[in-house]
Amino acid sequence: MIASKNESLDIVGIFKSETTLYVIKRLMQAILTLFIASALSFAIIQLAPGNYLDSFRNNPQVSPEYIADMEQRFWLDRPAIVQYWRWLWRVVTQFDFGESFIYFRSVKSLLLERIPATLLLAISSIILTWAIALPLGIISAVKQNTLIDKILRVISYIGQGFPSFITALILLIFAQYTSPLFPVGGMTSINHSQFSPLGKIVDIGWHMILPTIALSITSFASLQRLTRGQLLDVLRQEYIQTARAKGLPENKVLYVHALRNAINPLITLVGFEFASLLSGSFIAEFFFNWPGLGKLTLQAVQAQDQYVVMGSLMMSATMLIVGNLLADLLLKVADPRIKLEDLK
Repeated sequence: MIASKNESLDIVGIFKSETTLYVIKRLMQAILTLFIASALSFAIIQLAPGNYLDSFRNNPQVSPEYIADMEQRFWLDRPAIVQYWRWLWRVVTQFDFGESFIYFRSVKSLLLERIPATLLLAISSIILTWAIALPLGIISAVKQNTLIDKILRVISYIGQGFPSFITALILLIFAQYTSPLFPVGGMTSINHSQFSPLGKIVDIGWHMILPTIALSITSFASLQRLTRGQLLDVLRQEYIQTARAKGLPENKVLYVHALRNAINPLITLVGFEFASLLSGSFIAEFFFNWPGLGKLTLQAVQAQDQYVVMGSLMMSATMLIVGNLLADLLLKVADPRIKLEDLK
């Protein structure tokens, strides 16, 4: 009896905790956000001239009966508001995003196929970006106005100045000239199925190198500059001068006191980076023939495959929401003094 009572009290305590209540609140807000995002996305798609069947209407070899059958199958003969509410109802009740006009498959199955590849590329890009930009930003701040600082600042300016498609194109040309050192495109080799489990992982990692670099360069440059600026601001604070005056080792002053306070604004970027990598992956996936969500979305937009576009946009909005929620929770972990209810 006592044990069961304690267990029930623990469950109640979990649901009354600040973190749990905050997550529930954010999830409720996410439902409204996704609804508004879906309505706006569908409206924008409908405002675009024509639809997927226009190419068939201009083809004399396609019979009017076939076009009429396709219109009925995909509800394109119904008013836009009816199409939207039917699509929304199926998403809510069945988690069904409709059927692709091009592939004649459910959008859900297409998304489930492509999302892992995009997430793999996005997460590896975030890890690479932070692993390089954070140390270089710290070095640049500590060595302020020295030759090393000037070189690193020039590198960050160059990285920010290069558009993503130029970076991807340069890396693609580099891969062609250095072939077979780096694969030119794709996610796996032709004989990927014949490899051992470890060999398959190595093969995918080998194909990830250039797309990951292409996605990371611009983010790395921005994060490096922000790290430098935030750390310099903190190092000028009075409590840092007091810590130095007390004779604390410089490493402890830098990594325990300064960096811990400078890193909070950087953590907030994680959510936006996580979502922006989806839009950035369009270019990297296109150039390197990476079978991810970005490439699928680009093809769907070009072909006016509206249900695939809707599903992809919903995944993008979901990634933004999840990324921001993770950033808030990471802020709480990094600095327990922060109250989640104060985060906007």
